[in-house]
Amino acid sequence: MNASNSTPLSNTPTHFAMQSTPRHVAIIMDGNRRWARARSLPAVSGHRAGVDRLRELVPKFADSSVETLTLFAFSAANWRRSASEVDDLLNLAERALRKFAPVCRREGIRVEIIGRRDRLPCSLRNGIDTIAEQTRKGQRRLRIAFDYSSREAIRLAASQNDKCSIAAISRRLGDVGDVDLLIRTGKEQRLSDFLLWECAFAELYFPDLYWPEFTPGALDEALDWFADRNRRFGA
Repeated sequence: MNASNSTPLSNTPTHFAMQSTPRHVAIIMDGNRRWARARSLPAVSGHRAGVDRLRELVPKFADSSVETLTLFAFSAANWRRSASEVDDLLNLAERALRKFAPVCRREGIRVEIIGRRDRLPCSLRNGIDTIAEQTRKGQRRLRIAFDYSSREAIRLAASQNDKCSIAAISRRLGDVGDVDLLIRTGKEQRLSDFLLWECAFAELYFPDLYWPEFTPGALDEALDWFADRNRRFGA
């Protein structure tokens, strides 16, 4: 078949125009433990520093043209860590939600949690419901993936009924559109079961930084890097 006469594939992005700013940014916030280890600190100190870094970046997100920010906070695989570290992470998440709620409400950011909830402590589930209600009028979306596995999310979306079109699965996964820019800190270069479907056409950016080192200036550098990309999507 002549390529010029072929019908465009339904699984390609609809926004083919050049973008200077990504609409949907996703971040794998990796490297807290290694950052702490390099400073002879316990792992929980690295996780706390990571939360502090995120608190600095929220106003930056609110001032940008990014419409949706999805963060990988706790993967389904993280349950394999030590019980003490998992407890530290769950407690830290609960406290962070309480601190972030007024900031996000003030900045007009709607917070959503994706992933499983049935394995989370009741107090954390209540915190998730509270921040979702308190920020529901926000125009920008901050999505936090907690106890999340992309493979499992895709499996569930595909099994809901017989209509298994690309558009239907995308809606069941949250209907937030393709990820334009995926950032992974931690000096690793893999997706680790994060937004596999949504990142089909994402630009992948791997700064040589641990998450506590990813400053607002580093985010600016990532957005500048994206602006220089020529996104042709096979055209």
